[in-house]
Amino acid sequence: MKINSLPSLFNLNINNKDKKTKTIFIMKQPALGQKIIALRKEKGLTQEELVEKCNISVRTIQRIEAGEVSPRSYTIKTILEALDYDLDQIKEDTPKATQEFKKMLLLDIDDSKGADFLIKQLNISWISGIIYFVLGFIEVTLDFFRYKEDELIINPFLYGFFKICVLAAIILYIRGFVLSGKLFKNYLLRITAFIMIVLSGFFYIYDIASLFIGNFDYQFILGAQSISYGIIGILLGISVLRLQKSLGTIATVTGIFEIITYGLMTTIILAIVGLFLISPMLILEVILLYKITAMLKAKIAINKK
Repeated sequence: MKINSLPSLFNLNINNKDKKTKTIFIMKQPALGQKIIALRKEKGLTQEELVEKCNISVRTIQRIEAGEVSPRSYTIKTILEALDYDLDQIKEDTPKATQEFKKMLLLDIDDSKGADFLIKQLNISWISGIIYFVLGFIEVTLDFFRYKEDELIINPFLYGFFKICVLAAIILYIRGFVLSGKLFKNYLLRITAFIMIVLSGFFYIYDIASLFIGNFDYQFILGAQSISYGIIGILLGISVLRLQKSLGTIATVTGIFEIITYGLMTTIILAIVGLFLISPMLILEVILLYKITAMLKAKIAINKK
């Protein structure tokens, strides 16, 4: 396992000796530059006068205000202190509900939370993957009787509750890939994993709602699921292949397996073959998440020495 191949983002407070220094996600450009201009004008300062107060070159101030560069947090902190403004208030101007939704899915993680937080989330993810793997066998049995035999072998409300539990396991599981995409700066992995969560939520909620509505065309829904998951899954496999430099063989094997499995699902005709491959694919994905967790732990151990 290549410990030193971890990207620079793994510097997020792994060394806890200096807890006062933290990196936060701040307002993006050009909004940041516009905010600094507004604050400077409120103080009645010119760019040159601001330079005198914070000892940052006038060219840097000009480029930041013009939105040409995204400065380091230290530079922003220095400028804001000169403007008597609280750094914590410079957050991306996003509705609170959206911010909470992003945090829930690990799309907006504060680096200051540290590696312990990330390890905890990754552990939750691969454990949820195991739970989903086990629940999947029960789910297949229930769905077989519902779709093929037109018989619901358990109470509808119990069936709905079970589906909600499966959906929760899926969300917690795929969150691990969203987080991994952030850690390795693999934006394709983050995006595809997020879309996979959205798709799962849509189809599972529809599946539950269909218990109480008529004219449920399960063949059409299964076809839509097969194609949708297939396309996104292929992209997921491609994004996982991009981790092979850091994770080695496990990323290569998992990525190829995902591409093959989801590729079969997109054909619909061969989707049944893809369904049989899902179980070993899930095992590989769980191992991949576990490896990432172990890598992060090893990195922490090295930094503590």
